[in-house]
Amino acid sequence: MSKIAVGGQAVIEGVMMRAPNALAIAVRRPNGEVVVKEDVWRSLSNRFKFLKWPLIRGSVVLIETLINGLQALSFSANQALEEGKGEDKLSSWAIGSVMALAFGIGILFFVVLPHYLTGFLGDFFGRELGVESVLFHLIDGLIKVLFLVGYIYLISLMKDIQRIFQYHGAEHKCIFAYEAGEELTVANARKYSTLHPRCGTAFLLIVVIVSIFLFSAIFPFLPKFPSLGKALTNLIYVGIKLPLLFPIAGLAYEVIKLSGKKADHPLLKWIIAPGLWLQRLTTRPPADDQIEIALRALQGALRIETGQKTVL
Repeated sequence: MSKIAVGGQAVIEGVMMRAPNALAIAVRRPNGEVVVKEDVWRSLSNRFKFLKWPLIRGSVVLIETLINGLQALSFSANQALEEGKGEDKLSSWAIGSVMALAFGIGILFFVVLPHYLTGFLGDFFGRELGVESVLFHLIDGLIKVLFLVGYIYLISLMKDIQRIFQYHGAEHKCIFAYEAGEELTVANARKYSTLHPRCGTAFLLIVVIVSIFLFSAIFPFLPKFPSLGKALTNLIYVGIKLPLLFPIAGLAYEVIKLSGKKADHPLLKWIIAPGLWLQRLTTRPPADDQIEIALRALQGALRIETGQKTVL
């Protein structure tokens, strides 16, 4: 019997696990109490079957993962505020506003600035770098990777983020144990790696790699707009890049999905290797009580998905 596809996300003092039709969030409150929230999840692709088609499903999964992540963060943040009651309780709107701001900053640093910096570097070194050049998109991609690694490294220095990265490691260990058919216990999960090929961190790097190929293939055929000037023309090109993020996400998702099924394939191992390296920054060895939380979330998601009870 094939295993249910399960993914997860670390949140504040907890973990969210999602199965195809269920999700569960387990959080440890400041008083030590463990709170588990379990819900049925109905993907939009269940209603519209074409959304499950390859190259389309990746964008759907990405959007729904962001929605689930926002819900999980909202729940965990409120549990972290003792009982999640009173005037200190954070609303979904408040967290949503912060996430929207973070998304805007992400677009600025990982789409807009790399594009303009690439053009600036070309001018600085006296070389015309147009978007029709493969070199332009290679440099653009390299800048994105440098920004991503630098950002992750800087936030990894924060104590609270290090705790989240430990829960991230716990999430991976538990998923590995489940995929291996092990009994879901702390002892069994503990022995597995914190680095998982289907991690969102690996997905981000695959997105950059796919974007280099896709932009290199498309941009040589775009009009040049010489009368508008370089700054406005580049703004148009950035605007074109934004909707292209959806097919890029779709392609990246297919690569990640395939790597999870054929992890031993030499080419796929080479493709996902940078993502595994980057996970050395985004994961930390978890404590046993953090693995316990991840297991509670995993079991909750499986319980809702299968209708069966699972005992820790």
